Amino acid sequence: MTDFPDFPDLTALHPPFGLVLRAGDLTLRPLADADLPEYAALLRRPIFEDPNSPAMFWWYQEQPEVRVRNALSFQWRLRSGISPEGWTLPLGIWAGGRLIGCQDVSAVRFAERRTVTSGSWLTLDAHGNGYGTLMRQAMLVLAFDHLGATRAESSAAVGNDASFGVSRACGYVDNGTQMPTLPGRVVLEQRFLVTPESFRRPSVPVQVEGVGEPLRAMLGA
Repeated sequence: MTDFPDFPDLTALHPPFGLVLRAGDLTLRPLADADLPEYAALLRRPIFEDPNSPAMFWWYQEQPEVRVRNALSFQWRLRSGISPEGWTLPLGIWAGGRLIGCQDVSAVRFAERRTVTSGSWLTLDAHGNGYGTLMRQAMLVLAFDHLGATRAESSAAVGNDASFGVSRACGYVDNGTQMPTLPGRVVLEQRFLVTPESFRRPSVPVQVEGVGEPLRAMLGA
């Protein structure tokens, strides 16, 4: 009988897979391949009540099958692109064991700049539960308390009152305006900034697992 070697766990090979954040009803963790069928199904569901909203993501305007195909490629590309020079962690959001959206956190030359940016979305039926604020707060706890960020920046299309409300509930302040560089409609964006001093922490504790030296080295933290 042939003895098969014990291979290392995938988390040891790709440390982001060991990252887990828990806050109230929410669990945030990087999407794994086993999550992608549920993720694909989620992308076919409505995110915006108004199809003409200025907040509409350019990638969401594609037909559902194209949207899903592009989104899966995007997830695989993010994993292969993680380095201290630049990275994005796409955190899936689960409530009651059900995937309801995503909260990304990104950085460029994090070791020098200590600055993160973020983006997020929830399916329409998950709106109105306070999840948007709580998942952003959980991400900021990770960035400030566990990775050593000193700034977190965000932006949203002018007119996206829901996103503005989440940012201000987390302690962000206005930080000028900008024109977007991503594909899609060119709509003026409001920039926001929050620091550890101005951050409004959630009313529930945030538990963070999986931030060890291997992950810190990958991210330049």
